[in-house]
Amino acid sequence: MSKIAFIYPGQGAQVCGMGQDFYEQTESGKQVFDLASKLLGFSVPELCFEKNDRLDITEYTQAAMVTTSIAMTKVLEEKGIKPDVTAGLSLGEYCALYAAGVISEADAIFTVRQRGILMQEEVPVGQGAMAAVLAMDAAAIEAVIADMEGVQIANYNCPGQIVISGKTEAVKEACEKLKEAGAKRTILLNVSGPFHSRMLTGAGEKLSKVLENVEVHIPVIPYVANVTAEYVTDKEQVKPLLTKQVFSSVRWQQSVETMIAQGVDKFIEIGPGKTLAGFIKKINKTVKVLNIEKLEDVDKVIKALEGEAC
Repeated sequence: MSKIAFIYPGQGAQVCGMGQDFYEQTESGKQVFDLASKLLGFSVPELCFEKNDRLDITEYTQAAMVTTSIAMTKVLEEKGIKPDVTAGLSLGEYCALYAAGVISEADAIFTVRQRGILMQEEVPVGQGAMAAVLAMDAAAIEAVIADMEGVQIANYNCPGQIVISGKTEAVKEACEKLKEAGAKRTILLNVSGPFHSRMLTGAGEKLSKVLENVEVHIPVIPYVANVTAEYVTDKEQVKPLLTKQVFSSVRWQQSVETMIAQGVDKFIEIGPGKTLAGFIKKINKTVKVLNIEKLEDVDKVIKALEGEAC
């Protein structure tokens, strides 16, 4: 039997104008953006729809992305499209938790705002870095950096694309060693911190305090956690996993492989861009990936799903 996964992108996919048609043309979408503005004390529509420098700053990006993706999810669900499992890359996991019935939209939006601030403040600018490593096997990368201090794998995105993170000098040194060992390219990323590295352990610990005030429910449907790449059905696992996620590797490729092994053959990426669709095509070419970026995409997805059901 065919199974559907709702999947959500992470930081880096943000774009000016994201979610604007959902805000202007749907009541449920507008309600999500208005709730976010009330919770956070600034205009989220202005942040998302008008050109500004804040959208690319972590403490604002995360709340903007989650607000947008939840607004899109609400409209999709109103049309009767429900997932069998959810997952999200990094901050996208909070959208997955909302869609799985684990946390409220208010808690998702408020918590990622605090998460963004904590991650931004944990490491002074310039002291941490991230780099993409292209066309090199994950095991080979692990072998090269195993004995290096201050660098680790941050993201297992897909075959041929791994991201490393850590102290700036250590990341640069690792890039040189990886190229010598056979990596096709290494690219330093334009990010404000060493995300998903041990340098953010303190931010994770502080986030755990924020999470103490978040009400967690038993998942209505399962979600797949970044840290373990496994299905989560026990609500007691949620907060520890979210705490660890800040300073642990994001196992996206493994998460997708887990869902496919459980029968998922359709993925609906909800949010700006097609980053996750690109990853999935490199992980498994046989599954179908649909995207929700614009309001018009909702009807396209419904037609695509109905066409396959006939």
